[in-house]
Amino acid sequence: MQPFTIGSKTVSIFPSIEPEAPIIYLNTFSDEGQKVYGAAQPAGCPQFTLVSISNLDWNHDMVPWDSPPVFKNSGPCTGGADDYLRLLTEEIIPTAEKEIAGVPCWRGIVGYSLAGLFALYAIYQTDLFSHVGSMSGSLWYPGMKEYIFSHEPKHWPDCIYFSLGDKESKTRNPVLRSVRQNTEEIQAFYQVKGIDTVFQLNPGNHYDHAVERTATGLCWLLSR
Repeated sequence: MQPFTIGSKTVSIFPSIEPEAPIIYLNTFSDEGQKVYGAAQPAGCPQFTLVSISNLDWNHDMVPWDSPPVFKNSGPCTGGADDYLRLLTEEIIPTAEKEIAGVPCWRGIVGYSLAGLFALYAIYQTDLFSHVGSMSGSLWYPGMKEYIFSHEPKHWPDCIYFSLGDKESKTRNPVLRSVRQNTEEIQAFYQVKGIDTVFQLNPGNHYDHAVERTATGLCWLLSR
C-alpha cells in the first residue's frame, strides 16, 4: 500500500489478509516499518496489520516534557508528545483504519528507544491501545518513572512488553545508567496491577538488532 503524508509525518500500512486482525502502530526513527514487518513473518507471528509512522521530530514528538541534553553534542528534548499524540489519534489512526478491510480486533502501540517511552506515555492520554511494547525504551527519561507511579492510565492495557540490551545500563552516563533499574521497577509495578507483562533482556547495547528486538516484542504481544 502506498505511503501517505499527514501533518509532515509519513504513514505506511502493511495490511493483513485477515480483515479483523489486530493493528499495531509503530513510531520509527528511520522508517524501518518494512524491515520490522518482514522480520515478524519468519518468526511465526500471528496475522496483523502494521502501521508505521516516520519522518518524526524524534526529540520533540516522542517526549512528554522538556529535558536537557543527555549526550555531548546532542540537543535538548522538547516535550511535544501531547501534540503528536493528538495528530496520531485524531488524524493518523482514523485515516489508516479507513484504508484497511474490516475492524481490527484490538489496537496496539509499540516503539524502540524514545518511541518505547512514547508508547507507554500514550496510555495515560488515550484509551485507544490495549497492547503496548517498549523495546529498549528510554525509561531513563527524567521524571517518567515517577509519572507512571503517580498517574492512572486512561485504560489499563491487557499486556505490556519490555526489553533492554544487557549492556545498556553499563555506561558512565548517570542518567542512562538508570535505564535497567527503572525498566525493571516499572515492569514490576504493572505486574502488581495484574497486567500481563514481561521484561526481556537481550545481549548487546542499545543499537544492536533493533529491528529483530522490535519484531520479537510484536510477536509476544500478538500471542496474548
